[in-house]
Amino acid sequence: MKKKQASRRLIVIGASVGGPATILSLIRELPESTPGIIIVQHLCKGFAAHMADYLDTYCAMKVKEGRNGEMVLSGTVYLAGGDRHLKVVKRGGIYYLTYEDGARINGVRPAVDVLFSSAACAGADAMGIILTGFGKDGAQGLLDMRRAGAYTIVQRAESCASSSMPTEAKKTGGAQMELAPHKITACMVLFSEQP
Repeated sequence: MKKKQASRRLIVIGASVGGPATILSLIRELPESTPGIIIVQHLCKGFAAHMADYLDTYCAMKVKEGRNGEMVLSGTVYLAGGDRHLKVVKRGGIYYLTYEDGARINGVRPAVDVLFSSAACAGADAMGIILTGFGKDGAQGLLDMRRAGAYTIVQRAESCASSSMPTEAKKTGGAQMELAPHKITACMVLFSEQP
């Protein structure tokens, strides 16, 4: 297997209720050439590593719990773990993961809003996706990404277990597109193939 390269682009995903099954449907067919994907899924503390192991068995991409200070590599999916906020930072043209303490945002930690707002540093080299979930986490962060030039997508309400996260993101103005999961995957592939 060839050595993975630092990812030139980022895909960030936020989800809550109904998220694990939807995430699996999105990423299971993605090739190893896909840019690095960073996910905040609202989970009980301690479950991120188990979810990462489960997803990894079905995917061509490597799925793992993200570690503090880790470089974002192409062909790799990073799941936020622990009870800390996960951010992405850009240094010397390379993206890194960083965890930090802080108050709960929208009642949760890690929060989608924190990850998405930090991913705005990638501008048009980022894609933000809000999937099924309850509450409004991610709405402001997706708007920050859109304002920075990123591609922004929310899951269609009819395909959600709970549609309030995508709906709130639409209300805030952060969503460019509202798509069913299989069409989101197609957009991810197109985004990956851009020169």
